Amino acid sequence: MSHLFQSAGTSLVLLCTLAGQPAAAPQRVRPVLAHTLPRLAGGHLKASMLEVNYGPGESSPVHSHPCAVLGYVVQGAIRTQVKGEPEVVYKAGEGFYEAPNGIHAISANASRTEGAKFVAYFLCDHDAPLSVDVPAGKEPR
Repeated sequence: MSHLFQSAGTSLVLLCTLAGQPAAAPQRVRPVLAHTLPRLAGGHLKASMLEVNYGPGESSPVHSHPCAVLGYVVQGAIRTQVKGEPEVVYKAGEGFYEAPNGIHAISANASRTEGAKFVAYFLCDHDAPLSVDVPAGKEPR
């Protein structure tokens, strides 16, 4: 039993030593986003991951996602606005959360000269298309 405590103590000392490394050391793990998810039916969970590429100035039509979405911008910057929320620009290295059924009035490349790319992680607990066009007349103003 004393070996267990000795080993744990050695690990704790090692962790403390590593935590005290100079800021110049590369950061292996960097928190990007944490968000509480809506209640989901655990027996029916399905995760899907999509890479979305926008050319310079490209955008998507007004749409909605029936599932929660976590996004991570890989390249460039993405301009987005969900109905009832302010417009936001997310840059490479930033993450974002989209609640289920939010209406995306804007989903676009923030640049007219360079491409943009993000990865979208969809967390669903029911069968549904990942993206649904919003019919004319239901678009946010």
